[in-house]
Amino acid sequence: MARPAIIRKTPADLPVPPNLVDYAAVRAAFSWAAARAELAGLPGGALNIAQEAVERHAQGARRERVAFRFLSDDAVRDLTFGELSRLTSRFANVLAALGVARGERVFVLAGRIPELYVAVLGSLKAGCVVSPLFSAFGPEPIATRIRLGEGAVLVTTDALYRRKVAAIRAQLPSLRHVLLASESGEADAVAGTHDLAALMAAAGEDFATVATQPDELALLHFTSGTTGMPKGAMHVHDAVVTHWATGRYALDLHGDDVFWCTADPGWVTGTSYGIVAPLLHGVTSIVDAADFDAERWYRILEEQGVTVWYTAPTAIRLLMKAGPELARQHAYPRLRFVASVGEPLNPEAVWWGKEVLGHAIHDNWWQTETGGIMIANLPALAIKPGAMGVPLPGVEAAIVRRLADGSVEPVVDGGDGELALKRGWPSMLRGHLNDAARYEKCFAGDWYLSGDLARRDADGYFWFVGRADDVIKSAGHLIGPFEVESALMEHPAVAEAGVIGKPDAVVGEVVKAFVSLKAGHAPGEALRLELLAHARRRLGAAVAPKEIDFLTTLPRTRSGKIMRRLLKARELGLPEGDTSTLEGGA
Repeated sequence: MARPAIIRKTPADLPVPPNLVDYAAVRAAFSWAAARAELAGLPGGALNIAQEAVERHAQGARRERVAFRFLSDDAVRDLTFGELSRLTSRFANVLAALGVARGERVFVLAGRIPELYVAVLGSLKAGCVVSPLFSAFGPEPIATRIRLGEGAVLVTTDALYRRKVAAIRAQLPSLRHVLLASESGEADAVAGTHDLAALMAAAGEDFATVATQPDELALLHFTSGTTGMPKGAMHVHDAVVTHWATGRYALDLHGDDVFWCTADPGWVTGTSYGIVAPLLHGVTSIVDAADFDAERWYRILEEQGVTVWYTAPTAIRLLMKAGPELARQHAYPRLRFVASVGEPLNPEAVWWGKEVLGHAIHDNWWQTETGGIMIANLPALAIKPGAMGVPLPGVEAAIVRRLADGSVEPVVDGGDGELALKRGWPSMLRGHLNDAARYEKCFAGDWYLSGDLARRDADGYFWFVGRADDVIKSAGHLIGPFEVESALMEHPAVAEAGVIGKPDAVVGEVVKAFVSLKAGHAPGEALRLELLAHARRRLGAAVAPKEIDFLTTLPRTRSGKIMRRLLKARELGLPEGDTSTLEGGA
């Protein structure tokens, strides 16, 4: 029997009354100014993310509430809001003692350990700009981002420093200080670095949060484009207002929740919703240091009493692959809301959540550039499996078509077009680092152009159609082909490289590369394995290609640009489309 097209529910069906019951009424009454008034702020109209996320609770009734519960194989460590306040103040004092000034950039490269979270929040408290990096990156992506961001400080672990940073340190002229946390628990002196634990022990616990302005730069998230270097998306302290509103309405956070966001803080979801949003609502966040393991994840949901769970389609597909029997060996009586982000969630996964976990999975959509959730399937509304959902209060979305003069016109009657958002939400990116021209291209008048193709149905639900560019989405990560191609071409055998995303049932897309070789090199299995290993060393396992094919030549336009679209069409047996610009074409 076919499943219904809609999963209908009402507030009466939910175990906890949702924060948003009457969608139309809340949207009509909502203003960002009113949302901002829910936060404490600082004198003179100042606003600081760390003040709202940590100090507002540490100085009040939630001081002894657990803010983070860190899980590892051999230990559980709780940090209350009060303890988090003291540790972040110590870290801010460490930066001050090192002469790190307001506005300077602090990069954080670590696994999901307490030091990462303390460094992010302590840097914000000190008025510095924070850029978390994914710990699985290889040396080249790390060096590129620190150079682009002019990082003054790097917080990392002794093991990661030795493996990934020591060899590139000389390439980073802006990097004045490297602070090392010990993975073994015992400090081991490394030349040219500081022992973070010793600096923290010597620092004081009193620090007045820097009174940053709402439009002052706070976070720098790098996201890859289809060509050129990674883009640095610039976000300001005012983004905290979006984090508060979306935590309330999209994730339905209540004060007694136990929240688990599985995203790594090296990606924007892991910062916005793995660190900031749950703290704003005073809830307890679960942080698991280990890699994905289906049985472990089910145990965490059960043993930690998780009530709200925010994860990725890749993880959901892996849980589905593990089978429903494993899920049913555990019970989740407190779990009440499950949400997903990172790439479109297929209808089968939405239904799997309802049938196996007892809760349909609520997909939502946003981007690094938007800084927070823009469109979501909400707790009190019906779910249309496969849909992105509806715009949140304060968000005006439209489907548009770009015109030759640079303006846009609306697409009506449910047609496909580009998803656009009206300017004005607080977490909207305020620039691309050192690239004003790229930033301007993101807008047409008052509309931010997402680059994603979508459609809107008669009920106001939005549906993802496809990406308007070549960016690869793998396991919720955005991977720019140019960065992978550049790393492959560093190998002495490679003349040129083209990279595409190949559909995969588990991770969404895997990275596949096509290379042509220089004279004197012959394709073969030994060289293929050598290139795969080279890419993994340079880029890290999350970014490196999983497959490599050898081609005599790569399809190019007459201007010399590799036609990735054509590579993908040929790989998947799809129509090749217009090839009039192809080198040697008609």
